[in-house]
Amino acid sequence: MLIIDGSFGEGGGQIVRTSLTMSMLTKKPVRIINIRKNRKNPGLSNQHLTCVKASAGICKAKVTGAELRSAFFHG
Repeated sequence: MLIIDGSFGEGGGQIVRTSLTMSMLTKKPVRIINIRKNRKNPGLSNQHLTCVKASAGICKAKVTGAELRSAFFHG
């Protein structure tokens, strides 16, 4: 399992989207921690949560921790 620190660099949603894409392409599970940690409203926002759920649906993946404002998820 790949573990990605979502607070790295600018710490925005692009890390979430890129990590999901790489996980889908390589068929390797990913765990993302500290999602948007240094942002005004940290954690998954609606648009990030939608990306996680859509990606999981496409790959038929099991995802845990994917909730609004969650700071981590894995699947």
